[in-house]
Amino acid sequence: MNLIERNKELMKKFETMINTADEKLAEELVASDAQFYTPASPEPLYGGKGYLSVVHWMRKGFSDVQWHITDMVADVDKVAVRWDLTATHDGEFMGIAPTNKRISVCVMNFYYFNKDGKVTNDIAAEGMIGILRGIGAM
Repeated sequence: MNLIERNKELMKKFETMINTADEKLAEELVASDAQFYTPASPEPLYGGKGYLSVVHWMRKGFSDVQWHITDMVADVDKVAVRWDLTATHDGEFMGIAPTNKRISVCVMNFYYFNKDGKVTNDIAAEGMIGILRGIGAM
């Protein structure tokens, strides 16, 4: 299997990881020194557990949140993914009380891989605006 196909397969496993919050998969797929930034934390988060903390943060406001890959373009060291995020705003999110609105948002992320096939960086397009718009906060 070439690196491009490997990276596509890894992203399919990554989709499972974020939808199940599987810590074992997070350790397998995310480099321990990978840094992630989120509006929920002023400090960077590291590794698989750090990445999953973003998932858990989202689930506090959207207990049924799911991400589904709808498009993917891969290279030997990076993958661009278009996600469709669906969720119900059933918990407080960024200070906004639950609205029980169902949202569907298109999110774009770029993932970078090291030579071992682990995610080292995730750069997200501005999906937060779609989330806030979906729950009526904008």
